[in-house]
Amino acid sequence: MSSVVDAILEVRGLSKQFGALRAVDDITFKAERGRITSVIGPNGAGKSTLFNLITGAIPPNDGKVLFNDADVTEMPIREKLEKGMARSFQITNLFFDLSVLENLRLAAQFLEHPKFGFMPVGRSKKAHAKAEYLLERFELTEKAPFRAGELSHGERRRLEIAVTLASEPELLLLDEPTQGMSHGDTEDTADMIRRLSEEISILLIEHDISLVMDLSHHVVVMHQGAKLSEGAPATVRNDGAVKEAYLGHA
Repeated sequence: MSSVVDAILEVRGLSKQFGALRAVDDITFKAERGRITSVIGPNGAGKSTLFNLITGAIPPNDGKVLFNDADVTEMPIREKLEKGMARSFQITNLFFDLSVLENLRLAAQFLEHPKFGFMPVGRSKKAHAKAEYLLERFELTEKAPFRAGELSHGERRRLEIAVTLASEPELLLLDEPTQGMSHGDTEDTADMIRRLSEEISILLIEHDISLVMDLSHHVVVMHQGAKLSEGAPATVRNDGAVKEAYLGHA
């Protein structure tokens, strides 16, 4: 059996400095296709900055980002989305005054050919069909006419992930998807992520260590901007340096 890793994403020596602060320091890892790769670390470890570098929200000082073997380091967010890389944010990123259905239809408008990109959203058959599918898949059909701002916290996070999937990405980057959730909502979200991983590759930032260890195929640990450890969950869990720097304080 071949030991070659089929990486959908490869990060090579990625670094970012803000003045004297080296927020991300020479990070290298691979995310395998069809797997859940998680990035963990204490607050301030550089996890969200790493996501911003990968998705193109900010440029790196050094290093490369490869997606499907293509160098996308300097590519802007929109082009990376077109290539199949989508991200949900730590802070819910929805139009609170629009309905659940309208949020989904706006996101799914991306599926239309560029020459139809400015047509009224209500006339896009592709967008409407995709929105209806996502409403059912994420158990939001009954909430379709409600404004996004009227949803519970757990429902908003579900809607945000549904919005992210409207563009039909190959790689989904989830930034703290269970932040602020109740125990029940966290379990539901974990089940949803597990189901999603059967058809899409996932890169996850998450503070809930038990959830990470249960869901992940591969874990990357950051500490003070640098990679402290990586490997299978059991390997990381038993790493003495990780215990000292992070797990022992969780």
